[in-house]
Amino acid sequence: MKRSLYLAPLEPHAGTSLLSLGILDYVLRKTRRAAVFRPVVRDEAVTSPDKTIELLLAHFRLDQAYSDTYALAASEADQLLAHNQFDQLLNRVIGAYQELAQRYDFILCLGADSGHDTPAFALQLNAEVARSLDVPVLLLCDGAARGADELAGDLIHARDLLRSKGCPVVAVVVNKVEPERREVLHAALLQDLALEPDQLVVMPADPVLASPTMREVAEQLGGEVLYGADQLDRQAQRFMVIAMQMEHYLSRLSEHALLVTPGDRGEILLSAVLAHQSANYPPIAGMVLTTGERPAPALTRLLDGLAAIPPIVAVESETYETVTKLHRVKSYITADNPTKIAAGLQLCARYIDGAALEARYGRVEPRGISPRMFLYNLSQRAKADRRRIVLPEGEEERILRAAAVVVAEQIADLTLLGNPARIRAAVSRLGLDLDLERVQVIDPASSPLLDVYAEQLYELRRERGLTRDQAQELMLDVSFFGTMMVKLGHADGMVSGAVHTTAHTILPALQFIKTKPGISIVSSVFFMCLEDRVLVYGDCAINPKPTAEQLADIAIASADTARLFGIEPRVAMLSYSTGASGSGEEVERVQAATDLARAKRPELLIEGPLQYDAAVDASVALTKLPGSQVAGRATVLIFPDLNTGNNTYKAVQRETGSIAVGPVLQGLNRPVNDLSRGCLVEDIINTIAITAIQAQEG
Repeated sequence: MKRSLYLAPLEPHAGTSLLSLGILDYVLRKTRRAAVFRPVVRDEAVTSPDKTIELLLAHFRLDQAYSDTYALAASEADQLLAHNQFDQLLNRVIGAYQELAQRYDFILCLGADSGHDTPAFALQLNAEVARSLDVPVLLLCDGAARGADELAGDLIHARDLLRSKGCPVVAVVVNKVEPERREVLHAALLQDLALEPDQLVVMPADPVLASPTMREVAEQLGGEVLYGADQLDRQAQRFMVIAMQMEHYLSRLSEHALLVTPGDRGEILLSAVLAHQSANYPPIAGMVLTTGERPAPALTRLLDGLAAIPPIVAVESETYETVTKLHRVKSYITADNPTKIAAGLQLCARYIDGAALEARYGRVEPRGISPRMFLYNLSQRAKADRRRIVLPEGEEERILRAAAVVVAEQIADLTLLGNPARIRAAVSRLGLDLDLERVQVIDPASSPLLDVYAEQLYELRRERGLTRDQAQELMLDVSFFGTMMVKLGHADGMVSGAVHTTAHTILPALQFIKTKPGISIVSSVFFMCLEDRVLVYGDCAINPKPTAEQLADIAIASADTARLFGIEPRVAMLSYSTGASGSGEEVERVQAATDLARAKRPELLIEGPLQYDAAVDASVALTKLPGSQVAGRATVLIFPDLNTGNNTYKAVQRETGSIAVGPVLQGLNRPVNDLSRGCLVEDIINTIAITAIQAQEG
């Protein structure tokens, strides 16, 4: 059984980052113990991380030090080769690889990056390394503007060389092919290479992946960023050299265009900035000012007083030379560009059959439940029956970044609350690939639903003394407006809290969505994605010190939540005592809660009081509570109070590197979920998926 795969590109920039993303995304659904290994890295990558390795470590949160991802630097390899010490080079590679093999279930090997410009040398080196490591090879090449005969010739040569070294080639991937000729090229290569259909992947070029960011343009041209330093993630999908008059070029402007013009053309510069800000023209990627000229002082003063200026980069080279250089600018998928990462993962998911590829190189044997599989299942279940989720904080940057991914991957339908113009401006400023035509955008202040919602709130709360004017004022609040959308079925669930407090988020839900029948309290859980399993922790976010009755309801609701998300509930009611070994008011409260929960739901496996170690460690459970169906095997852990629960989940998260997904609110009639104000974009995406799944269950 092979537990590794070697990516061997036939030329630089063939798409190793893209393919690595797709393969690891598949593998990490089966095991978290995956590693990345590049036998040889360029010298500069020793101090400034290799872009592909950095991407994979950061995006997948791999438990691997960067220093363990490679064997030696290119200069070290060259020195060994110069002294005919190739065996020593291979020994260094094998030693580093074997150290990883002892710790990980799967190793993705990236082709050696020796820095040599000769593709034949790189292929020879990769063949020798793959043979020495006994790792099957996946061949990768750039298919842009190349015919079937040329590609087939190069691939047959590479395959024959690898086979002569005893390296099995499990599949071939041809990347960056023009979409209109993908199918024809696929059919021709299948015949020329005599491959089975599942051994050949022809991937179309993707405009998002192919387009460099303005940061990449500035860095690779050696330019000076004059304006828009906070918008350098904007992508340039088209280059336009502006030599004509303003009134003529404006009609030719297209979205994501990069304008190139001499630095002394002030009228072009100013008109382009104004067009970018105008609702009547498409937003541009930015501008490159050539010839070493800078805007005149009067124009600089004018620009300094404007907001939302797109990136403007000044270079010393002449216009023709600059355009030539622009066509050589490379676009990378980097850890800080979620738009490209999402586009890459979508492309791989569409064209690469992970199961078929795995069958070719051998099964990956997981040692436990993978957190990535849990997170993957969230998005898949949400997609299967898409629901509408309202996001009250629609103008917030992280919310918009998450929305772009959710819409692109069809995880849920979305409603954003906020000012439409500000939302459009933010999407443009952030350079997001978010089609607002596919998103419902509502400004509560101008919505025709405002009066309807205010009247509904008045009817629900007038017995509590709420007036119509107060209801109208409250409904201008996005949390109240969004919650009323959920209450009346105009949205299936709500996610908020990236800006607002927990109290602000859940107060409207407590007031008029209320709890499910038989549940006395709204509570929360965190899904704790440990290295080998996923546990449910409750309540770590809402209730300071629940009574025995409330604690019983929290346990029941947490068990139901666990089962909803594919975790078989075995509930441990936690305390500082196990069984009858201790006494005191706190132990008695937990014991009473356990008895109440058992009486309400006799079919559930519930044990308490239990200490944490007795709940999760089989050897401890055997000593402290032998014969228990829960002790040592608990999947749902109920903490006696908020202080204990909140500190425990944070300690486990920080000390073990576990992923904590939540808080997930439970007990409400309709799903409303709260975000941490320090949440990441990935946290928002996961919470939207969870809310959609809760809505599916009704």
